[in-house]
This record gives sequence, C-alpha cells and structure tokens, in this order.
Amino acid sequence: MPDPVGKLPSELDQLPDRDAEETAEWAASLDAVTEHAGPHRAAYLMRRTLQHAESAGVPVPALLETDYLNTIPTAAEPAFDGDEAMESRIAGWNRWNAAAMVTRGSRLGVGGHIATFASAAWLYETGFNHFFRGKEGDGSGDQLYIQGHASPGIYARAFLDGRLTEEQLDNFRQEAGGNGLPSYPHPRRLPWLWEFPTVSMGLGPLSAIYQARFNRYLTNRGIKDTSASHVWAFLGDGEMDEPESTAALALAAREGLDNLTFVINCNLQRLDGPVRANFKIVQELESQFRGAGWNVVKSLWGSAWDELFALDTTGALVRRLRAVPDAQFQTYATRDVAYIREHFFGAEPALVELAKLLSDAKIDECFHTSRGGHEARKVYAAYRAALAHKGAPTVVLAQTVKGYTLGTGFESRNANHQMKKLSGEQFRTMRDLLELPIPDSALNEELVPYGHPGADSPEVRYLQERRAELGGPAPARRVHAVALPEPSEKAFQSVYKGSGKQSVATTMAFVRLVKDLMRDKETGRRWVPIVPDEARTFGMEALFPSAGIYSPLGQTYDPVDRDQIMYYKEAKDGQILNEGITEAGSMADFIAAATSYATHGETMIPFYIFYSMFGWQRTGDQMWQLADQLGKGFIIGATAGRTTLTGEGLQHADGHSHLLAATNPASLNYDPAFAYEIAVIVKDGLRRMYGPDAEDVFYYLTVYNEPMPQPAMPEGVEEGIVKGLYRFKEGVPAKAEAPRLQLLASGTAIHWVLQAQELLAAEWGVTADVWSATSWGELRREALECDEALLRGEQRTPYVTRALDGAPGPVLAVSDWMRQVPDQISQWVEQDYSSLGTDGFGLSDTRDAARRHFGVDARSITVAALAQLARRGEVPASAVKEARERYGL
Repeated sequence: MPDPVGKLPSELDQLPDRDAEETAEWAASLDAVTEHAGPHRAAYLMRRTLQHAESAGVPVPALLETDYLNTIPTAAEPAFDGDEAMESRIAGWNRWNAAAMVTRGSRLGVGGHIATFASAAWLYETGFNHFFRGKEGDGSGDQLYIQGHASPGIYARAFLDGRLTEEQLDNFRQEAGGNGLPSYPHPRRLPWLWEFPTVSMGLGPLSAIYQARFNRYLTNRGIKDTSASHVWAFLGDGEMDEPESTAALALAAREGLDNLTFVINCNLQRLDGPVRANFKIVQELESQFRGAGWNVVKSLWGSAWDELFALDTTGALVRRLRAVPDAQFQTYATRDVAYIREHFFGAEPALVELAKLLSDAKIDECFHTSRGGHEARKVYAAYRAALAHKGAPTVVLAQTVKGYTLGTGFESRNANHQMKKLSGEQFRTMRDLLELPIPDSALNEELVPYGHPGADSPEVRYLQERRAELGGPAPARRVHAVALPEPSEKAFQSVYKGSGKQSVATTMAFVRLVKDLMRDKETGRRWVPIVPDEARTFGMEALFPSAGIYSPLGQTYDPVDRDQIMYYKEAKDGQILNEGITEAGSMADFIAAATSYATHGETMIPFYIFYSMFGWQRTGDQMWQLADQLGKGFIIGATAGRTTLTGEGLQHADGHSHLLAATNPASLNYDPAFAYEIAVIVKDGLRRMYGPDAEDVFYYLTVYNEPMPQPAMPEGVEEGIVKGLYRFKEGVPAKAEAPRLQLLASGTAIHWVLQAQELLAAEWGVTADVWSATSWGELRREALECDEALLRGEQRTPYVTRALDGAPGPVLAVSDWMRQVPDQISQWVEQDYSSLGTDGFGLSDTRDAARRHFGVDARSITVAALAQLARRGEVPASAVKEARERYGL
C-alpha cells in the first residue's frame, strides 16, 4: 500500500474518478490561470464557481467566508418602500433626543450610553418603518430583542411617537420614585414597553433562538399559529464573545428557523477598544455563522464606495480591505485624508494609482462616514433578503461607526462607551449635521433641550402611519390575562393518600403528579415539560410514548427501543422539550414558555427539571432574566441536597441552591419533604400563577432521589405547607417533666430528624416535636413583610413566630443544605435557635457516611439536641459526652 504522506487531497479521495481525463483538464485550467493571471484571479474564479454551484443546488461544501464586500450589490438592491428624506429627519430627531436624554441625566451622575445607538440608529429605524410587526394586527406581532445599550434611542422614538413625555425622559435611570425609565430593557420595570431583557450580554441571542423555536413549537402543537411572527435580535459584535451568544447557532440552523434574524452591529468596538484589533470580526462571524448553517448577509459599505469598487479593476482594493485589521481601520476613521492616502492606498502600486482618481472629499466620505449600516437603502435591502430566505435563519452583519454623528470627539474613539455627555459645541455640530431646527439660543451648556417637530408634524404623522400599517407601536408588551381553570382534583387526591408501604422518591412523586395533570382535559396540553437530557434519571421516560418529544421533523427513523412500552418517541407535535446537554438552552426554553402568556396571549405551564446543582449555580443569570421578563412556571431542582446523590462528588452535591434562589425576589422556594406537600405546593402555585389574580412569580421546588415511604396527608396542614412550616409529629413525653425541644427539618432531612426523635425519647428521655419546614424562604419573606409593616405603625407578628409560639424548649433546625439556609428565619424565632447543615464541599460516599461526615445524621442530631438542652441546664453536660462516645462521633 503506498504511503499517503505528502499526497494531495485529491489523490486520497475515496470516491472513484469516473473521468480522470476531465478532472485533469479542470486542474490544468486552474494551473494556467494561476500562471498567466496570478493566484488572485485563480482564487476569484474558484470562489465564483463555488458560489454558482451553491446557488444552483450542486452539493458542494459551502464557502465559509466571502470577500469583504456587501452581499447585495447596489445594482441588485430592491426598490426602497418609503420616503428617505422623511425617515432621515425622524432618525435625526431620535439621535438628538437620545443624546440629550443621557447628557441631561449625567448632571445627576446617573450615566447612560450614547455611542451604541448613534452607530445603530438606522438598523432600528429601518426596521420600525418597514419591517417590525406590532401586536395590534393579526397574530402576535414580531419579537424584538433590543441591544440594551441602545435603549436611549428606543425611548427617544417612543417620545417622538407620543408614548413618552419629556418628564419621563428626564427620569431616565431614576426609578426610585416609581416614574422613571429603566436603564436597559427591563420588562418588570416598564412592562408596557419592554418584552425581553437583554443587557446581561449573551442571553439575548440565546433566548431569541429558543423564542423562535418555541414559536414553531406552539404552531406544531396546535396551540397558536405563529407563522406570521418573526424574531429579531439586535446584538453587538463584542457581545458575540459571550459563549451563550453562539451556543445555539447549530440548533437554529438544524431546525430551519427562518423566522429568526440576528442583526449584529459591527462597529468594530467593544467597551474598552477594538473587538478584534489584529483580525476582522466581520469575517470571523461570517465563517462562524456559515459554518453553523446560517444564511449570512453582509452590509458593510455605503453607496459612496460604489465609485471606488468600480475603479478597482485589479481587485487590489478588495484585497486591501480584507487585509487591514479592524483596529487599523478604526484609526483610518479618525485620521485625515493624507494619512489614509499614505497608509491605506500606499500599500501597493495599483492602489496608489486608484487613489489619484479620487478627490479628498470622496476619500473623506468613504473612510469617515459611509458604512452599510448608516444607509437606509442598504439596511432595507439586507432585511428584505433576510425575510426572503427560507430554510435557515439569517444573520445581518452591518458595519457602522460607533458614535456616528456625535462628532470627532466620539466617533471611533476607544473610550466612547464610557462617554456620557456632549458639550454645547458638540451639540451644535450635531444639530448642523442632522439639519435640525434648533436655535443657538437653546444650546446652553447646562441643559440642552429635547427636540420635537410637533404632534401633528409630517414626521410624526409619517411615523405613526407606518406603525399603523405594521400593526401598532413597537416595541410593546401586551398581556392578555386569561385565567386557566383549576385542574381536576383527582390528580392531587391520589398523592394525598401516600404510597403505603412502597418507597417513592419525591422526584418520582412530582413526575407522577405532573403526568396525571397533563391528562387534564382543560389544562393538560398547556404543560411544557423541559429536561436537559436526563429524563430517565428523573423517571420521566414514562412520558415519552404518551406526550412525545418535540421535533420539527417528527421521527424519521425506527427507534432502537420501539418494541418497548416506554420507547423513545419523537413527534412534530411532541409536548416534551428534551434539549440535550444544555442547561442554558433548557432555561431559554423555559423563559419562552413561561412568558408565552404575554408574548402570544397563550398561557403555558412549563416545568423544567434538572440536577439541582446545575440550575441556580450554572444558569442563575437566566433565573434573573426570567424574573425580569415576568415569567411563570415550576423550576425543579432534582437530586437535591448535598448528601442524597451518592457517589457523584464535589461538583454534583448541591447544598446551596436554596441560598442562591433566596436572592431572587420573584422566586418562591420550597423544599418539600413528602409527596403530599409537593401536591399542595403545586396546586397553590397553579392558583397563584395562573388563577384570576395571577402573580408574576415562579416556583423553585427541590426534590430528592432517595426512595422513602410517603405518608398520607394529615388533616389541616395545607396552610402550613404553603406558608412554610407546620408540626408534622408531636413528641409524646415519657414523663411529665421530660426535657423538650423543637426539631425543624426540610426535605429529606425530615427522615433523619424523625429517627433522632425516637433516639431522644428512647435513650435520653427527651421529648421532641418534629416540624416540616417546607420553605425557609417563604417564612423569611413573610417575616420581612411584617417588619416593613411595623415601620408603618402596623402590628403584625410573623407566621413563623406565631407557629412556634408557646412551643417548649429550644429550636434545632436541620436540612441537607448549608446552615445559612435554615438560619434565614432565626431572628424571628423567640426560642433559643441553632442549626445543622451540610456546609463545605460535597464528597462521594454512601448517604449514611456523607451524613455522618457533615454531622446531620440521626445520631449527630441527637447529640446536637442534647448539647442545646445541656446549655440550658435541662440535661447534664455529661450526657453530651456520653452520647458522642456511644454513637462514635
């Protein structure tokens, strides 16, 4: 066998060559072109041939990168459907007011960003005037993910449209009084305007992809026809460095989400300097998106460049543009024409000759202002191409100048992201450039005025007429509050009865409950199960055949387990979103489903179940995004606690997610011990989130993988379960004057505490009452509300104080969490209070060994209880030492 080392790829091709002579002729032709016309001409011919093959449907690998040119030549641009002069005046007013708002706010030190919107203004204006569908037409309208730092420009447009007042603009970033405008898109702060929070960079693009996918999910499941909705995500080129920004590109292409368009504002700058100082970010992004299967439309150069490209008969200009790194091109944007002639055109003789044909004014225009993202016609052509492309999502790479129209002090400067105000002289220059009718007398250094052409001006009428044609104002958030009927009581009653002698983990109990709720005739189809490739771990495989796993292609293969009852069933109308190994993607799914009540007017009930360690810790930022977006649903931390997941070790042992969850005001956090507690909590959650008086909250429930007998629900405990605490098992005194204490436990710790209750009674003559603390967080939340009421002169006693009122002895709280979790309530407990928990890193071992290690097993609890009583003088101090020795502690 010949040694393949050194062979050309064609010689190693395993496909048979049916006509070697023809192949040789093609190779010889390429060699001839290279020899007589040079390698650049040969490369040009190869690219054009591949492009032609691709457009003709010939199955060849697609080019990952094209020349540094506009995808749509000027001659191929569609007719512009609008009044360019009018739209330019509108854009001018919006630019001015955005800069004025931030500058006025800077007097108070509240900050703001000017340069981002200045560069992206036409990317938004063209969309608002021609493309973005509002919510007052048919369907749900479009979904707009606005780049957060561009928010001043969106507020400025809403002001021109009459949706905001000068007073509101002056309250930008001043929200404490309740009348301010949030710094960035925050739906919770301004719920009639903003739909999607985007300034935790990277989450916007990830969420946009899953929103587009969820739109298809709703359609395929017959919930709502969303085929007229388009998702637009406006992003920065620097933002694309975030891993989440590109995490789901392949998903979008794989599922053919042509209802999605990314618009990346390539102003070549991030917060501190160039995005790719020594490289070209546009080319990098093009390769990345093309490689993932996206359609790419580049809009790089304005019409002023047409003359230069027409004169470039040798291709030298295109080669030079491709070779110049981004940081150097930014330098050109800030230097005079002489510098550009020397350093750009002086690179090779052909460019020197080309430059002789250009006036200084032409070079100045091309290098300082003329970019594809700054011309309505160029942006319009790119957006039309995006909507026309079918079968794949589109990314528009639009080149702009950061700080455009703000003057030489802002444009392309490394520090412009941190520059918060313009001087009076800079405003004069900007006014003249934008040709706005604002007199010099109004331009003082202290308080530059807002500008408005008048409510009945041609500009405002044009703007409003355009929006009316497109279905109303945008961005806008609309809530169609429709309460869901209560599901059948049957599903809950079966859980209330307990499991008898059968041992059932609370993870399984939750899944069985939801499986029954999904059968409900009224609300069953609105459940959205979400799982990141761990369905079998959580006992969810029983849902596969009945609910189906969502796939836009259905099931195009014969599953290997087809002959089994619980086979892997994919379906176009499948209900389960099994996302693969991506907690971030699963959370993005959850957010889309959790906010569908507002986005589409269709209330869905998502539940997302995951390894508890990889929820709040890995995707906690998305939990805040969910809260900001006013999402509703059930987040389930399965295999919870630091000691129940045997053998998994340090990073899999969750002893702190309840602490992280407690920081989120919208999250109602429960750690139920028994199946019936889960049923009560879920039932109350459905009422609070989806009932007539629906609240903008979501639930976090932790469930365990430790099989235990599930008792029947005692009478009268529902209120305590929901509020967070109730007495589960009262101790029986061995004698009248027996020492007594209160044992509080959450989750699986209830079982260790019940064992300790028996040990204390049988071996030490101590009586203990056992309480189930279903929610340390809700106990604390209600207690804080009581504290706030006290400051208003209202006398309210916290529930936890009232529940434990008169309970004899000290209180010992135990959980499978860090001690800080139960310690959340300590200040409102009038008895002596102490806690036990699983502080520290997790470890791999048996459950019993892990609990002994952390000091939370039954014997350790017994010793801790005796120590508390000994401090009070209720048992002899020697009892503690004796117990430690007896139990080997």
